Amino acid sequence: MSQALPPTGSDGFLRRDNLLMVGKLLVVAALMFAFGYALVPIYKTICTALGINVLARSEQSVPGATSQFKANTQVDTSRTITVEFDANARGVWDFKPARRSIEVHPGELATVMYEFKNIQPRTMAAQAIASYAPKQAMAHFNKLECFCFNEYTLKPGESKQWPVVFVIDPKLPKDVKTITLSYTFFEVGGKVPAAPTAAAKGAEVRS
Repeated sequence: MSQALPPTGSDGFLRRDNLLMVGKLLVVAALMFAFGYALVPIYKTICTALGINVLARSEQSVPGATSQFKANTQVDTSRTITVEFDANARGVWDFKPARRSIEVHPGELATVMYEFKNIQPRTMAAQAIASYAPKQAMAHFNKLECFCFNEYTLKPGESKQWPVVFVIDPKLPKDVKTITLSYTFFEVGGKVPAAPTAAAKGAEVRS
């Protein structure tokens, strides 16, 4: 039987050229993959150094930041918005912001604390609702974390501190320079015993 002979002449050179070309293509593909993989840390380093991406700094200090704002949020450093905080309590308790106002740039992540204390001798359930002035600011005031999302039960004398984490959309109209964020904290009935009425108190005294 005849055996196949190794390629010689032009066929051998052609096969070697093909193998060499395949090797080069594999090296180029590997280098492109490595470069693309390295772009993410390179991008984050540049943004942190230049202050382009606010979340490169802010998301490290705000554990409640949600994924919807982990995109490339731009900070408009040419504008400063004064955000005022207000608190209204419909009931016998202490409710107030830790700070009355702060100044932020649109696109900048910010946090303010609200303080609450149940000064009644009974357990209560309550919740807060937010309002904005001017009203057009509501569509541009994005809360990432807020106690107004939940209902809370507090024991007599119990104190709480809750954060409000927010970012103002850079698309906020240019003429809006001050935003007032106001919370009204009200009692939610049905989950805990209601406060005794004046008539009920009088009946207890007479008995």
